[in-house]
Amino acid sequence: MSTVPGNERSVDTHRAGTPTGVPNFAIQLQNYPGGHLDQIAHGGFELVVIDLARDAHRDYFTADEIRRLKGATTTVLAYFEIGSVENFRPDFSVIANDQAQLLLNEWRDWPGEYFVKYWEPRWWELAVQPRIDRALAAGFDGVFLDTPLAYEEIDLGLVPDRNRNDLGHDMVELIKRISAYGKSTAPGFLVFPLNSPELQRYPGYAEAIDGIAMESLFFRPMDRPCDDDYCATDLAAARALRKAGKTVLAIDYADRPENVTQACRRYREEGFAGYLTTRSLDTLRPRCS
Repeated sequence: MSTVPGNERSVDTHRAGTPTGVPNFAIQLQNYPGGHLDQIAHGGFELVVIDLARDAHRDYFTADEIRRLKGATTTVLAYFEIGSVENFRPDFSVIANDQAQLLLNEWRDWPGEYFVKYWEPRWWELAVQPRIDRALAAGFDGVFLDTPLAYEEIDLGLVPDRNRNDLGHDMVELIKRISAYGKSTAPGFLVFPLNSPELQRYPGYAEAIDGIAMESLFFRPMDRPCDDDYCATDLAAARALRKAGKTVLAIDYADRPENVTQACRRYREEGFAGYLTTRSLDTLRPRCS
């Protein structure tokens, strides 16, 4: 899940950070009408995910805008990536030219996006900590972390000192560090990784997160039932985290009324917070009824 301007590319959660139910939630990462958040603010959602930046470039949302969006009842998470970087992000050139040589292979599914050496101290210094600090300063309630799946997609030929297990461990260590840093600065700071629920096999992962977002548990883009073997595996892993007390934000891709009805029913049955949308994540869709 990436944002590309102009292209394609989830439980009432207390401010104290403890998931307590199943909220109405929405995610929109681009194409905010007029560059503002009014439409989302009036959508009646209890949890929303927006990009850290208004335009995914240099224009960041202000603390006043986030305060108005939150109101009295809405939890707001800041989206950014932790295992890759897009070439339109404002910090890309600095990362690309750093002596640590952080960039790795380009992501074939998303041209212009590169996986990175996310275990390197310079990645934390140049990208991750500044993004958390910006989210905290703007008043976001937590973070929505994309591309944990980098550990599966990095070309092992470019990192001969690491295997897949090492990369999975490194990703969990990064998520744990993000959680510790955010919560030490703002008690109740929420951490929601996207996908890769299998990382719960590593020590400390489940304790570090407040929930997980999962794409295409029931429908892949667009309106294609998720019935491959990996779909059942992902659903079982999401159920395990839900049983452990974590909030599951399910993001499915469907337009047809019968599929929307089916997905909303499944969310209720599973105890997931669910949202039906399009792959571009550029419009606000109705809540499950």
